[in-house]
Amino acid sequence: MTTTHVLLSAADIPERWYNIVPDLPRPLPPALHPRTLEPLSPADLAGLLPQGVIEQEFSEERWIEIPDRVRELYGIWRPSPLHRATRLEKALDTPAHIWFKYEGVSPAGSHKPNTAIPQAYYAAQDGVRRLTSETGAGQWGSALSFAGSLFGLEVTVYMVRSSYQQKPYRRVLMETWGARVHASPTELTPAGRAVVAAHPESPGSIGIAISEAVEDALSRDDTRFALGSISHNVLLHQSVIGLEAKKQLEIAGEYPDVVVGCVGGGSGYAGLSYPFLHDTLTGARTGTRFVAVEPEACPSLTRGSYAYDYPDTASLSPVLPMYTLGHGFVPAPIHAGGLRHHGSSPTMCALVEQGYVTARAVSQRDVFGAAVRFARTEGFVMAPESAHGVRGAIDEALAAKEAGEARTILVHVSGHGNFDMAAYDSYLAGTLADYEPEQADIDRALADLPQAKLPR
Repeated sequence: MTTTHVLLSAADIPERWYNIVPDLPRPLPPALHPRTLEPLSPADLAGLLPQGVIEQEFSEERWIEIPDRVRELYGIWRPSPLHRATRLEKALDTPAHIWFKYEGVSPAGSHKPNTAIPQAYYAAQDGVRRLTSETGAGQWGSALSFAGSLFGLEVTVYMVRSSYQQKPYRRVLMETWGARVHASPTELTPAGRAVVAAHPESPGSIGIAISEAVEDALSRDDTRFALGSISHNVLLHQSVIGLEAKKQLEIAGEYPDVVVGCVGGGSGYAGLSYPFLHDTLTGARTGTRFVAVEPEACPSLTRGSYAYDYPDTASLSPVLPMYTLGHGFVPAPIHAGGLRHHGSSPTMCALVEQGYVTARAVSQRDVFGAAVRFARTEGFVMAPESAHGVRGAIDEALAAKEAGEARTILVHVSGHGNFDMAAYDSYLAGTLADYEPEQADIDRALADLPQAKLPR
């Protein structure tokens, strides 16, 4: 019989996270202090992040041990399954093998608890009582709320207003775990009030929500900030996805020719792809292609500028080297709210800039078309974010068909779409819109980049 899914035991949960930073072909430009624009030091983050998170953010170690308590809690749902999409392959009439790593089995319904749990763990170690954070579509906020409940931490989430309105049951899920959720921009923080005063009907953005959560965290000694994507520590936490997938594909007797997934901040795709990129960067394997798929409505990797920029709208957070549309850019309110960030992670951007990762942008309707096709063949209804990766995987499978080559495609399905029925309803009714930003809007936002030059 054809192997259609590969399961691992609890003993196979990785014991170490993989940190790609020491394997990068060129040293990563340093993060900068948001006010001085001088290289950031660990001490600069002392009042914002837990100490364990700070240490990982600056770590040059390739392998970082996962604490026993974190591995124990990962065991609630990990290892996650690897499935082969044989029915989709048949529908596409492709010789390609399409494998998908499914992260929708976590209690929060996505890959996000992979980093929420360690961030809450390190906060609890420091005696922190409360965490604040942003969330786009609500997946990260749900994960942090879940993790906070495991460690007895209060959690306050600033949820991008467009998603707050589109996905009310994400808010209810967070509140069920005990979190307090606000639609961002709010009147509760200086950053939020400034946006509301200038744009009372603002749909919000991840950048605005980060600003509010950072201001909140810095206003109280008992509070720290938890970031859902972009930063080094988040991406290395997510490496459990790819480390498991490598072991699962080995059992199936395959290795990917293409690794594809959705990218906003980049944590989910990094989690799947970086353990395979480790093989490429160290010369252990050659020939694998890496494809990052982003929304046309927020095309940071495909239309942004590679430059230093703030991750947040109010310019409070460390300045990072990344592809960016400008920290003042507010994307259209697409349903893939988790991909509405103006920039991506520094390591992902460096790999794109150096040609190791190829970025593509796709339209919202094409994304939902792929999601519905997947649901009608494989049965899984996925999050709109995940559907970007599946759109890319279908394109790769059709390319394999045209070439007459039996390629192995690995795709990240980062979460389920159970809270996204309004979006599916709009697509099925024919009312879902596509959005593509005007170049003038991107240029206007890019004109406000910080005065710091990337080393070349």
